[in-house]
Amino acid sequence: MNSMFEFLRARARAVLAVTALCVLLSALIAAMTSDRLVAGGMHPASAASVEAERTLGAKFAAGRPDVILLVEPRDKKDSVRTPAVATAGKALARTARRTAPADYVSSFWGGDPALRARDGRSAVIVAKFRGGEEQVREAVERLLPSVLGRRGPVTVSAAGPSAVLDALQEQSHRDLVRAELLTAPLVLLLLIVVFRSLLAALLPVLVGVVSVTATSALLGTLATVTPVSVFALNIASALGFGLAVDYSLFMVTRFRSELDSGAAPAAALRTTMATAGRTVAYSAVAVSLSLAALLVFPTMFLRTVACGGIIVTLLSALATGVVLPAALALLGRRLHTGTAPGASLGNKPVKKATNWIWSSSARLVRRAPALVAVAVTALLVALAAPFPAVSFDFPDDRALPAGSAVRAASDRVRQDFPQLFVERIAVVLPGAADGQRTRADTEEYARSLSRVPGVRQVEGAAGAYARGERQRPAPSVPRSFTNGSDTWLDVTLAGDRSDGDRELRSLEALRDVPAPVPPLMGGDVSLLDDTRSALADRLPIAVVWVALSMFVLLFAFTGSVLVPLKALLLTGLSMTAALGAMVYIFQDGHLQGLVGSFTPVGATDIMMPILVIAIAFGLSMDYEVFLLSAFRESYFALGDNSAAIEAAVRRTAPLITSAAALIIVVFLGQASSPVVPLKIVGVGMVVTILLDVTVIRILLAPALMHLAGRTNWWAPAPLARLHARYGIAES
Repeated sequence: MNSMFEFLRARARAVLAVTALCVLLSALIAAMTSDRLVAGGMHPASAASVEAERTLGAKFAAGRPDVILLVEPRDKKDSVRTPAVATAGKALARTARRTAPADYVSSFWGGDPALRARDGRSAVIVAKFRGGEEQVREAVERLLPSVLGRRGPVTVSAAGPSAVLDALQEQSHRDLVRAELLTAPLVLLLLIVVFRSLLAALLPVLVGVVSVTATSALLGTLATVTPVSVFALNIASALGFGLAVDYSLFMVTRFRSELDSGAAPAAALRTTMATAGRTVAYSAVAVSLSLAALLVFPTMFLRTVACGGIIVTLLSALATGVVLPAALALLGRRLHTGTAPGASLGNKPVKKATNWIWSSSARLVRRAPALVAVAVTALLVALAAPFPAVSFDFPDDRALPAGSAVRAASDRVRQDFPQLFVERIAVVLPGAADGQRTRADTEEYARSLSRVPGVRQVEGAAGAYARGERQRPAPSVPRSFTNGSDTWLDVTLAGDRSDGDRELRSLEALRDVPAPVPPLMGGDVSLLDDTRSALADRLPIAVVWVALSMFVLLFAFTGSVLVPLKALLLTGLSMTAALGAMVYIFQDGHLQGLVGSFTPVGATDIMMPILVIAIAFGLSMDYEVFLLSAFRESYFALGDNSAAIEAAVRRTAPLITSAAALIIVVFLGQASSPVVPLKIVGVGMVVTILLDVTVIRILLAPALMHLAGRTNWWAPAPLARLHARYGIAES
């Protein structure tokens, strides 16, 4: 630490000059590679449903389409049968076939009457491209610019899963810029209020620019060799600026408080790096370990978001530990403008009004800890009440803003071509077409599937069945259900996607029906169920990883066994309350006047709760460290548990709430996004941070520590000796 301090003090200008060059280079790399980031990556690549969809396309020219082109005559007098319109439609279908290898391209003009609207005013072209998600994305990116808009006598717009992902990708890029332009002035203004100095307020901005720009470059570079989610950059940017503000606030506050106490700038910087700097490093480790739990989940989306979050967290800590001290060394006493806000340990009192609020809350908790604990726990349980009713699903076109072109086209297709939105499960039976006996077994299997509750019809090579009886199929283009060795069955479910749990129950019942060969089940419901199962299978590993790593780190910081257990319990309680609030808002559709307009679909995005919890858990440990550090120092200084807790709350509450307020402003940029997944992350983070720094850290945690008394700091003798030798507490 001493050698690093001496280097930074002696080479401060050189450090800042090298930093400026790195920022410029990173900005250039980020600009060149940002278009490589993609949407999607929600499904486990090894899922049986993914294999089923691949088999359907390759062997039967079937499966859910990747893109739907809505074709409408420009002249209201024309219909899709008008010769000029028909010629244009056929040309568009040929363009789709030439764009990339396709499993199928179907259209009304190619002979499928079901792809024409009843009023004759529109028709659709549906296409499914070959390859994995990356190849399909590239094909759609090539196709859409060449067909969308006015094309002779027709107007073309796009819908379908891949078109939605493409639109989400573009909207996310725009929202990233908008969020930064929206929150940056607000954060700077709040920093000026907090620090009462423009010069000091610019230091967190410096750290944020360094960490976020470098992270953007690294993610863009990574995207040139492997798919990286566009949401990884959005979330890393918000998290990076939030942590930059958080860490810088603690560092600058400590530096200014040392100057206020009469220390020379060099001595103040040395003390700051040895105390607040060490705590920042610990916090970065805690946040990174929490985000690392996302790496156990088998989806590109969560893994690349984890990579982005870990990178920006470590870079924020690095910039705080290297770039910020260099700036502090150069500025010196120019930052000495009075008592720093939110006095850290050993600082002078803050303003009387603010001090009265925290002193009053501390006295309240001290006088009635049991009552406070019961009341706050009841509040958190009430907030968590909606969570048991959670229903998970993937985002669709309704996650886009109502005015977007893809959303408008999807609404039209949903209205005029409802058959394309009927929920289907494709049952692939490899080898089931070999031999007469097997074909007979397949026919009986189809009859059995048609009897499952929630199934409207089952269609296959032997015909269509409903409730076990053969049906006369509706007129349509003949479909291939067998290739000589393999076959598949098209299972149509009753109703729509409004009741996802009912469809999942139907899928489970279909899987319980004895099959002639092991089946592969595809379709949206199967993809959702496979993803949900994959996440649930890995969730215990993630939970154990976070719990163990946080316990070890908190023990290393405090030397206590009870305190880490209490911290994990309280953080878990606050996270559950936040999840309940997310279900209440986004699944049930409440509070749109507060959080902004969106389309509730009766389900919660399956990825977002896991993501919010991973980020929020790490940040909550950040605040826990500063609170526990104050508790421990006051306890060993005063020798009285209750007095130490009250003193610690008075000292740390202003600093913690200032840092939390700044991070909340950063995530409000995400919350203002019209893209529902980003809005969920933003609102979810705001709710979790608000709960964590108010009812948890200021009320419930101190109340439980009052109740625990001297046992707060108990540890078995071997562990106590271990902590005495290797512990990492702020001095």
